[in-house]
Amino acid sequence: MGYYAAYTDQLLTALMGLEITARSGAKLDNEAGLQEWCEWTARWKEHRRNLFFIGNGASAAMSSHMSADAAKNGGLKARCLNEPALVTAIGNDLEYRQVFALQLDRYAEKNDALITISSSGNSPNIVAAIEKARSLDMQIVTLSGLKSDNFSRTLGDLNFYIPANRYGLVESAHQALLHCWLDRYLATLGIEM
Repeated sequence: MGYYAAYTDQLLTALMGLEITARSGAKLDNEAGLQEWCEWTARWKEHRRNLFFIGNGASAAMSSHMSADAAKNGGLKARCLNEPALVTAIGNDLEYRQVFALQLDRYAEKNDALITISSSGNSPNIVAAIEKARSLDMQIVTLSGLKSDNFSRTLGDLNFYIPANRYGLVESAHQALLHCWLDRYLATLGIEM
């Protein structure tokens, strides 16, 4: 088997191995978990809730991409919290662990939503943001990978875990999963993208 075939086979295995858990730790099958996420999304739109995306590195790029798609195509009040001047100011003047949590403290309201994208699920600034979101009574969706015992996976209301041991595979699977969620939500509105 060539490298491309082996790589795409590993990516398919990672996607098919998706594990979804509720806050209680109860496992949900993939269709039920995705359906629940879409139902939450419909409520977020109906009640004009803010939807915040966060991530570091490649996950920050996905946060930007998906917040743009969610706002433009889905009509959601979505935005990412990776504006460079604010992130670097908070990181420099306070601490990098607070770059997202401080923004949630300033912008988020009860019943808003947070979507975290973290390959490791252990980034201190992601975990701090989840803790802040919990204190604000926000709904939390986490996307993580690599080790099955990562922190993010135990902290969200709905947790999507990709069982792969390489960053590229986890990141690629997260991007596919995010598009799957938004495309399914848009389909419920009769929008095909």
